[in-house]
Amino acid sequence: MRISPAIGLSLLILTVGSSGVLGSDFKRQAASSQARSQPSLLSEFRFGLSAQDPWGTEGRDGSANLTGEILFAKPFTASDLFTSYFIPRPHVGGSLNFDGRTSFAYAGLSWTIDVTPDIFVEGSFGGAVHNGKDSSHPLSDRKTLGCSPLFRESGSVGVRLSANWSVLATIEHLSDGGTCSESQGLTNIGARVGYSF
Repeated sequence: MRISPAIGLSLLILTVGSSGVLGSDFKRQAASSQARSQPSLLSEFRFGLSAQDPWGTEGRDGSANLTGEILFAKPFTASDLFTSYFIPRPHVGGSLNFDGRTSFAYAGLSWTIDVTPDIFVEGSFGGAVHNGKDSSHPLSDRKTLGCSPLFRESGSVGVRLSANWSVLATIEHLSDGGTCSESQGLTNIGARVGYSF
């Protein structure tokens, strides 16, 4: 069976062209794999605003905070998605009150679970140091927080806007967990924008 020169030339071009495409795909995959294998310390940066103690003493006249948080990469990865949800990301952050009321810095661990590809929920637990009122330093515009450091818990619902950007609604609570006297706790609610590296 003879193959015409036109068909032979077409087959040759198709073979060379496809190997070039496959080669470039392979290079892209190798580069992507290499980028993934390089360890990264930072995972995400978040910033936003929160209402200070909206149902209590510190927020009765609309006090607000500037918030910021850095999440670090997970210390190790799991082979399946379900197990990876149980591996937390360490975080550090802070909340600066605009009206000179209780501000605090915190650190802890965050667990993020995907509900859908675009929607996620998150819980975190850790500790916080603050400049608020304790039983020995009465301040009329601040809650009695008992002692420092305190426990800090937070919960968030987030939406991914793109591969890098997300928005979150967050509620956070500071309390002594029954370890100090005269602690009223502090609860803030707010919104944040996140950028993933």
